[in-house]
Amino acid sequence: MKEALLYEKLDNSKVKCLLCAHYCIINHGKRGKCTVRENINGILYTLVYGNLCSTAIDPIEKKPLFHFLPGSQTMSIATVGCNLKCRHCQNYTISQYPIDNNGNIAGNQYSPIDVVNGALNTDCKSISYTYTEPTIFMEFALDCARLARDNGLKNIFVSNGFMSPQGAEMIIPYLDANNIDLKGDNEFYKKICKARLKPVQDTIRLMKSSGVWVEVTTLIIPELNDSEKTLREIAEFIHSVDPGVPWHVSSFRPTYKLTDRPATSIESLQKAYKIGVDTGLKYVYVGNMPSLGGENTICPKCKTTLIKRHGFNVISNIIKDKKCPKCGDFIEIIS
Repeated sequence: MKEALLYEKLDNSKVKCLLCAHYCIINHGKRGKCTVRENINGILYTLVYGNLCSTAIDPIEKKPLFHFLPGSQTMSIATVGCNLKCRHCQNYTISQYPIDNNGNIAGNQYSPIDVVNGALNTDCKSISYTYTEPTIFMEFALDCARLARDNGLKNIFVSNGFMSPQGAEMIIPYLDANNIDLKGDNEFYKKICKARLKPVQDTIRLMKSSGVWVEVTTLIIPELNDSEKTLREIAEFIHSVDPGVPWHVSSFRPTYKLTDRPATSIESLQKAYKIGVDTGLKYVYVGNMPSLGGENTICPKCKTTLIKRHGFNVISNIIKDKKCPKCGDFIEIIS
């Protein structure tokens, strides 16, 4: 165990966690909503420091990040636990069930040096804190990110965005990119995720204004967040932050506690794509459906295909010096 960052001590050995937007008040011997931060005698501890449940080498497009180091590989790491309770979580076996019957937390021990060397030795250009919610293993992510920066590696969060401003400001100096889920309206967050919309919107704005590269993902779930009103509200919010923020609309597959829902239809994805384009977003992508061809980067001005993709693979990339080679239009991208 390691003493947690960002908490304050209260009376009667209680503590208040300041890391995410739940601001859990935790009694002695209890854990926060993420289940991996425990109050022991008035001191808050992280139970997952260096205790990684998953490590992998991924194409960066899998995050998904389409405008940040396209075509590169990234070292992905995760611990168990999450501060949301999404009924459709695709990684629920590690995000929602971190403790076994004996009270043990799954994972294998790694140091920040192990993680950074793993990335360097496999020609990765970045480290991605992903699969579960990186906010809940902030202490380890922060130590890895500092060391990664010293060794010329980029740092990426793949996050639900339900952070406190203090948590976001702690990692921002070491963070290069963040793909943030924007899941639906506030009712969706309350009903499906046990959270709220506004902290996520605040994180997106803060990350973007602080110079972190931001892309946004929305998983389209039939009858829950696929209405024209909801999708337009999401697109309009992204546009208000920056029309150059890429928006990934992805297809849902029945899983976890939402097995009663059908998979996302092609028509629903096409509707979301059209709403994004009509709202004025420059880059809208359709994920999990390669047959639609919605993964290519298109010049917003002349409609030339600039980056051709299939699945998570970059087939070709003709962008030169952040410009379309045909019309010269500026393309928001970090290569």
